[in-house]
Amino acid sequence: MVSSQPCLLCALVLLAFIAVSSTAATMMQNIEITGGKPTIRNGGNVVDLRLEQSSASGFQSKQEYLFARVDMQIKLPAGDSAGTVTTFYMSSQGNAHDEIDLEFLGNETGQPYVLHTNVYAQGNGKKEMQFYLWFDPTAAYHTYSILWNPQHIIFYVDRRPIRVFTNKQAVGVPFPTSQPMRVYASIWNADDWATQGGRVKTNWANAPFIASYSNFRAIPCPSSSKSPLCGQQPSAPVSATSSSGGGNGQGLKQVPTVDDWTRKMTRLLQRKYMIYNYCADVNRFAQGLPPECSN
Repeated sequence: MVSSQPCLLCALVLLAFIAVSSTAATMMQNIEITGGKPTIRNGGNVVDLRLEQSSASGFQSKQEYLFARVDMQIKLPAGDSAGTVTTFYMSSQGNAHDEIDLEFLGNETGQPYVLHTNVYAQGNGKKEMQFYLWFDPTAAYHTYSILWNPQHIIFYVDRRPIRVFTNKQAVGVPFPTSQPMRVYASIWNADDWATQGGRVKTNWANAPFIASYSNFRAIPCPSSSKSPLCGQQPSAPVSATSSSGGGNGQGLKQVPTVDDWTRKMTRLLQRKYMIYNYCADVNRFAQGLPPECSN
């Protein structure tokens, strides 16, 4: 179990989340089914996505966002889930798309899931970090979150930050700033790569594999937002244009550092649970690590 000292910012964020959640619409009012035959429960606030050998399933948000804080409670398929991938991510459209990924790679019975994270900007990815979790993600719902603002992308597990990807466009690192994204969720078969590099295949005798999603929340985070859920504000003016609940973030002159609690908690969780970091993969990047890895 990971613990941290209480902080005023944490309390403010929690109160803000409760306030937003108490007035939010049901999940089915904010999403649309994109495939398969999921089960809708609890008055439209729980969606069970099913994976069978003949079909997969998924859903997407009805709204697009240009910067947002999105939260989803997920309970992953239990037992032998090797070969399956359960996802919660944001993405734009087109070849030069932007994407922010949370993917849960299934495993053999008794082996932990791998949480795979990645960031694409203008069609360029290869920024993977992978983690084990400090709990059983199949036993109960846990909250997974993406904060995307003009300065940072922060991945959270149960409100704890596990990864920060900072806007470093100034040194030539692509960062999503101009393409609105929808929120997506799916479960699908990827046994050519998902489990131990594809060595362990999906056992269809265990189908259907069911991933349960609940309490989807999305809070737009345009450049002008004052919500503590949207993270720190830029230390220099940001020009904002309204589009699907967000500004384009262009004109950002300085990128503020994250707060001390976020930095310390991220380092702690990465030290304990991170199993792959592209910024440490010198074999993969034999010609030199990507420029954002310098810090």
